[in-house]
Amino acid sequence: MANILVVDDEHGIRDLLSEILNDEGHTVELAENAAERQQGRPDLVLLDIWMPDTDGVTLLKEWRGNGQLTMPVIMMSGHATIDTAVEATRIGAQSFLEKPITLQKLLKAVDQALARDNGSRKAEAEAAQAQVVAGATAELTVETVMPGGQAPPPMLDLAPQGLQTFELDKPLRDARDAFEKAYFEFHLAKEGGSMTRVAEKTGLERTHLYRKLKQLGVDLARGRRGGSGS
Repeated sequence: MANILVVDDEHGIRDLLSEILNDEGHTVELAENAAERQQGRPDLVLLDIWMPDTDGVTLLKEWRGNGQLTMPVIMMSGHATIDTAVEATRIGAQSFLEKPITLQKLLKAVDQALARDNGSRKAEAEAAQAQVVAGATAELTVETVMPGGQAPPPMLDLAPQGLQTFELDKPLRDARDAFEKAYFEFHLAKEGGSMTRVAEKTGLERTHLYRKLKQLGVDLARGRRGGSGS
């Protein structure tokens, strides 16, 4: 449930909205005008356009200008024109409710605003997580995971810079297959494509090794080309 701020100079409107939203399980804060607005970040604001101290559109502009428009805002009015509603949504309001406000329209607008805001936050969190994963993936190479910080032997042109990079955001099976393919390609190139020597190095029987290479799509000819020709 959400923490909702209702800003309206009409006592009856504030009480009505508070009763409805409380029944839906939300926490409601009430303010008669902009000056009474409590500090902090509510999850949603229901803002009247016409108030004694300042109008809602001007307040909305101020919030956007000083970086306080960090929550969805639903504008309310019983006398606003279409131009006023369009301007409010252009500035940053999520939607506009015309008074008298019906129960169905109120709950629909609130649910849509909260769902849209949650979707935006989720997208931002996923984007931030993707950047972190991408950074970790770029740095996690064979060189960084060698025991004792030792540099690995040459990768024999398995990657443009001689290092193989693995993507950790893949499913485990795909990531494991990518590593195993690079592992066998390295040994094939190092041993000049000799299946016998690769089997000894990797501890696999030749038949099992051949099936594994075929399953992983390893190019056996590449190993022979990358070797010393022996």
